[in-house]
Amino acid sequence: MSYCLNPQCPHPQNAPGGKFCLRCGTKLLLGDRYRAIKPIGQGGFGKTFLAVDEYKPSKPYCVIKQFFPQAQGTNSAEKAAELFEQEAVRLDDLGKHPQIPELLAYFTQDRQQYLVQEFIDGKNIAQELEDRGRFSETDIRALLNDLLQVLQFVHERQVIHRDIKPANIIRRANGQLVLVDFGAAKYAAGTALFKTGTNIGSPEYLPPEQGRGKAVFASDLYSLGVTCIHLLTNVSPFELFDINEDVWVWRQYLADNPVSEELSRLLDKLIENAINRRYQSVEEVLLNLNSVETGNFTSVQPAPVPPHYPQPSFPDPQPATTSLGDKSPPTPPPLSQAWRCAHTLTGHTDCVYSVAFDPQRFANSLNGELLASGGMDYLTIKLWEPSSSKLIGTLFGHSNEVWSVVFSPDGNILASGSDDKTIKLWSPSTGKLIRILIGHSESVLSVAFSPDGKILASGSIDNTIKLWETSTGKVISTLKEHSRSVVSVTFSPDGETLASGSDDKTIKLWHHATGKLINTLTGHSKSVVSVAFSPDGEILASGSDDKTIKLWHPATGKLINTLTGHSKSVYAVAFAPQRSANSPDDEILASGSDDKTIKLWHPATGKLIDTLTGHSGPVYTVAFAPQSFANSPNGRILASGSMDKTIKIWRCD
Repeated sequence: MSYCLNPQCPHPQNAPGGKFCLRCGTKLLLGDRYRAIKPIGQGGFGKTFLAVDEYKPSKPYCVIKQFFPQAQGTNSAEKAAELFEQEAVRLDDLGKHPQIPELLAYFTQDRQQYLVQEFIDGKNIAQELEDRGRFSETDIRALLNDLLQVLQFVHERQVIHRDIKPANIIRRANGQLVLVDFGAAKYAAGTALFKTGTNIGSPEYLPPEQGRGKAVFASDLYSLGVTCIHLLTNVSPFELFDINEDVWVWRQYLADNPVSEELSRLLDKLIENAINRRYQSVEEVLLNLNSVETGNFTSVQPAPVPPHYPQPSFPDPQPATTSLGDKSPPTPPPLSQAWRCAHTLTGHTDCVYSVAFDPQRFANSLNGELLASGGMDYLTIKLWEPSSSKLIGTLFGHSNEVWSVVFSPDGNILASGSDDKTIKLWSPSTGKLIRILIGHSESVLSVAFSPDGKILASGSIDNTIKLWETSTGKVISTLKEHSRSVVSVTFSPDGETLASGSDDKTIKLWHHATGKLINTLTGHSKSVVSVAFSPDGEILASGSDDKTIKLWHPATGKLINTLTGHSKSVYAVAFAPQRSANSPDDEILASGSDDKTIKLWHPATGKLIDTLTGHSGPVYTVAFAPQSFANSPNGRILASGSMDKTIKIWRCD
């Protein structure tokens, strides 16, 4: 069907394919390209139509928005056209965010003003509420974390949405939320509709000041808060407010859908009637939201330093020359070691993509060890005491998969990179969110701290590496030489070199202080998924989808060895820490694979030491504890995370 866009047309429905309305003669194609099919909404600013783009062979759907003349706030046609163009430019800028519909075109045709925007395929949250019923606390946390970051982007551009409600939030098929319908926000900054006396927005979600025509950025936060209590209760917001007592009574409607006191207080502050008692900024809400756990967060305090335990002595090796220069000849370890699975940590509800040990707390305490993990159950990062399998705390904050977690060298910061395109910095001891790093345009796949902890490197699907100043969160530089996703980044032990592995099959070595590319290592036939430096910095290991591990000499870029043995992709490589300065050849390299195994190698000789089995899915991540348990100086600890939703703690005594 074709739908006539003339507001006065008495019979706007027309047969498909026509050029002019059979009843009023109006052109049916907007800009000779976009054909309206049916109306899908109407508000104070105008009408919205579902349409198709007839220029493209597939005739994809799009959305036409037609603005009423009175919505311009001026009787001057010339002034209205000027305001319309200004707001089209603003919407074009907003549409660059992946969770805001893209502006495709804007027109003035037959003295009517039109915007054409991307069509978002999915159900809106109002439909979702009707289909599935009340949202849980976990659902609300996910929604807040997702939408608040979109709002931050909007507010930074001096725009107020002014009509946030369930019907204006659409969930794509991949689960991503999209904020739509910026018709009310169109004139939010410096135009006629921003002046006192203009009432824009949906009454159920309207903050008091907006009802008086004085919307501020906190007005969007109010509407978002009301949206949340509506979703939690499945009761109209009109019924959730007691007019006689002038108070919200939404908690009375929770019934068998309890909400933690922490989230309740946060929502209460979002929906405060007085602006000065409400959250003032998106960042303030995010910091508060992500500093608590559903239930309670058990604070992880540094344990006292235990008594000194003597380190084992090692005989001085005999001098010889190897391919790496003047060094002792490698002494292969025994090909059979007593590795065993000591613990299996369960609690993740989906794949575990990354694990990391706290280098300080684990190294200095008998019982204070700490392990962080992140994965596909995107709401959480989990903190564990691995020796007891105890879940210590859960960090909420990301709105999508967590691909990488890493502790700063002093253990005071935990960094996490996510599919939501952000990096979050946390305090492991309190669980509080310290800072959010925003700058990548696609998923952040890997994060790594420099040895002094001052710099954080991040690799992304956007093909770039960003170097951030940890203390301020500012971007120092962006490295752009890779032609495909940067999957892994790591610093050399001396902090001078940054290595990156990419889907472009290469490894690049950078001088991080200058951002200069030092070398490009080629040899893998498929994506390089993981890179790791040996403790002495003399070897760089790389794991690849080509099923191999390659060992490189970073200073020269020469290939030292290729380790074969895995039957599928190698997703992770990690070196064990050197146990003493007198044992440089006592190194172990661990590799995790799609073949569900972990292999342990002697890197100096390329010999396979052991194969660890027990995971029922691909092994995505491996990490050695910074040093052995203090009461077991000859031991080693290894953690592994898998698609089977578990973390295994392996031990060799």
